[in-house]
Amino acid sequence: MSGVPAVAALVGPTAVGKSEAGAALAERLHAEIVSVDSMQVYRGLDAGTAKPSPGLRTAVPHHLIDIVEPSHELSVAEFQSLARTAIADIWERGKLPLLVGGSGLYFRAAVDDLSFPPRSDEVRRQLETEAAAVGNSVMHQRLAALDPAAADRIESSNLRRVVRALEVIEITGRPFSRGYSWDGYSSVYRLAVAGLELDPARLRDLISGRVERMLARGLAAEARELASNNLSLTARQALGYRQVLEEPDAAPDELRDRIVAATARFARRQMTWFKADPRVVWFDASCEDLVVTLTGHFRSRLRLP
Repeated sequence: MSGVPAVAALVGPTAVGKSEAGAALAERLHAEIVSVDSMQVYRGLDAGTAKPSPGLRTAVPHHLIDIVEPSHELSVAEFQSLARTAIADIWERGKLPLLVGGSGLYFRAAVDDLSFPPRSDEVRRQLETEAAAVGNSVMHQRLAALDPAAADRIESSNLRRVVRALEVIEITGRPFSRGYSWDGYSSVYRLAVAGLELDPARLRDLISGRVERMLARGLAAEARELASNNLSLTARQALGYRQVLEEPDAAPDELRDRIVAATARFARRQMTWFKADPRVVWFDASCEDLVVTLTGHFRSRLRLP
């Protein structure tokens, strides 16, 4: 099809039901799904990433799932290129691209005119080696001295982001927090976005149930096996995997509680991110006619038949 592609997006916190709703929606809208999940891109991260079931992926084509090895350090800029290629391909074949996922930065990278700071494998490796020797806290203190604004936004426990910020400072000689503003919301597509939300207590119950299923599917063993085969720093940050690798001797109940708590915190951050985007129209995920309502929303906003 010609013209600026129309793109639909279904976003929201983890465990809210995006995958199931997205697949049903795609069938009604003659769409194909582009995953905007920072961890579902990795092959082998199966037990803990809640990838759409084989049945859903058979019923509706899904893109950007299981596309890179877990040893690969996938950048947001690289994901941006992959997502836009998938969107263009879907649109040119006469289908609607439907973005589904909860990784806010990856979503915005796919649809908005964002630029990304430079990278250096050599600098990053040097910083990672140093971090292994001195620890997260020391690296975060260095970031705070060089770029207080960035340090305020990045948790000291998130070594990947701390190293990334220090990498950019080393390469450019200027603070990571300057020069890469993503405050504006202006898409390169004809975009319509729907967000799914739930009562926090209900969402917490769903998160708890998901974590129980992840552990039953062998999350701990899978995490240890992946870590023994050069698991990338980015992939190590995946919820569940990170907790297993940080506390290898944790009792099962303690591990479960740690993953549930970390996932609930992540869900709150996701909501904060997406609530700040004025383009998102919110829907109650427990609505009985949710898919019908979402179908009408996208058809109206994108002027679809």
